Amino acid sequence: MSCPKTMTRSITIARREWSSYFYSPIAYVAMFAFLLACGALFWEDFRPGQPAAMRTLFEWMVWLLVIVIPLLCMGLLAQEWSTGTIETLMTAPVGETDVVVGKFLGSLGFFIVLLLPTLLYVAMLRLYARPDLGPILSGYLGILLVGALFIAVGLFCSSLTRSQVVAAVSCAAVLFVITIVPWWASAKAALSPFWRRVTDQGVFTRYTDFSKGVIDTGNLVFFIAATVVFLFLTVKVLESRRWK
Repeated sequence: MSCPKTMTRSITIARREWSSYFYSPIAYVAMFAFLLACGALFWEDFRPGQPAAMRTLFEWMVWLLVIVIPLLCMGLLAQEWSTGTIETLMTAPVGETDVVVGKFLGSLGFFIVLLLPTLLYVAMLRLYARPDLGPILSGYLGILLVGALFIAVGLFCSSLTRSQVVAAVSCAAVLFVITIVPWWASAKAALSPFWRRVTDQGVFTRYTDFSKGVIDTGNLVFFIAATVVFLFLTVKVLESRRWK
């Protein structure tokens, strides 16, 4: 299987998936809720005397995505299983990898669309102040990496079930474990080396450097590797279910 043909098939699936979001009421509800919350958080800090930065907003975005991403990803494969269209989708020469990469890229593309309106906040900061663009750019890079990882988790959870509700709940549970539990453990990190290690491997801990303007190679590797692992697991799930 040649790489160019694989990418062509994946891009075709990605376009289909990306377009489908604009016909989904749940996607619009998730987008509205996300942007409403982001707007409220931005205006809370957009006051005289406050630093011209978006660090607080970026860090809150991580928590918002724990809720939003499961809603956006719950139907990626669960709906295909429940309607029986997965068999049509994975007809030769389309393989499991083509489907997983295509679904992932389509969802990531919609996630980027979700973030685009927040660029208005950057424009407003530049209009009324002189913000340091370094932390803002690295903050967006970090959010893209977090979003990519969360989408990979959502895709994996959606591959395990025919129920979109179960997919959403299981995805939220996994995101809770890898994001909120390590953050909670940070309160105990000073008391135990174990909790310190748990904290260091948490998504929020890894992301905070980006929100500060620090792009650490270790954090880049963490997010990319974790995303690839969940995509790989999704491919294996599809392979196992295809031959049952």
